[in-house]
Amino acid sequence: MQASIDVLQNTPRTIKSSIMTVSLVYISIINSILCTAAVLVHYNVLTLLSVGMRRLSCKPHLRVLFGLFGAIAGHVIEIWLFAFAYYFLIQIGGFGTLLGGFANTLLDCSYFSFITYTTTGFGDIYPQGDIRYLAGLEALIGMVMISWTASFMFIEMQRLWETSPHGKK
Repeated sequence: MQASIDVLQNTPRTIKSSIMTVSLVYISIINSILCTAAVLVHYNVLTLLSVGMRRLSCKPHLRVLFGLFGAIAGHVIEIWLFAFAYYFLIQIGGFGTLLGGFANTLLDCSYFSFITYTTTGFGDIYPQGDIRYLAGLEALIGMVMISWTASFMFIEMQRLWETSPHGKK
């Protein structure tokens, strides 16, 4: 990474601009693919949960628990998608890195992904370079997916409780 920074510092301005433009194009394509994949994973998980919760022949509160654990599993899959992306982008080089308490491992990338997706952001590991764009998008995707899950679970719980023998109707 330091070698690529040194090369850029000794490069004419027009070449620097071209290199940064190409890097921005690549990171934008990667980010678009990752965001699309996360949304598609989430959509499919919620669709399967909706069908599965209706088909389960158990008490409504157990169906809700099935839905919650399924939704959490979906979020974990999405988080790991981003973790693998961070790891591979860092290993390839030229897209930036994670700094702070980062040991360049997949586990550290998954930890960073978990705290970014959930917008916890402890600050012990932080991005530098073009990878910051991915971190910002992951935080946005995480907020939207968590909100979508809350909305989905509210609707499913309302539907299950209205049709249960102990419900209002």
